[in-house]
Amino acid sequence: MTRDPQHMHGATPAGEPARLGALETQVMDLLWEGGGFTVRALIERLPSDPAYTTIATVLGNLRKKSLVCTRKDGHTTLYGACVSREEHAANIMEHALEASGDREASILHFVNSMPEDDLRLLRKHLLGENGAQ
Repeated sequence: MTRDPQHMHGATPAGEPARLGALETQVMDLLWEGGGFTVRALIERLPSDPAYTTIATVLGNLRKKSLVCTRKDGHTTLYGACVSREEHAANIMEHALEASGDREASILHFVNSMPEDDLRLLRKHLLGENGAQ
């Protein structure tokens, strides 16, 4: 898939993470599942029956938000996610921390409200028990 070098990955030019509408979310969920999809293939997988032009417009908007990349397969255009679901979520969290006004307090509040399983995962990562540091 080709990326648009003008934009940050999954963020607006101002650095704010891309906000997704309901249909954009449904399309991104399909793209995050993997593979390159044509407009028609996406329509077939969506729970509603949107018009071709609607999905083409949604994909154009998602491309402007740097979430969707394209590649050609003959005369066919295939669409795929150029930002992982995890990277998009991390961009949203980073923006929320920046916007909070008190990064430390926000992080501590978030960590204190995490379920025990997530805390174990965080401890494991911070202690380097998973091989990544």
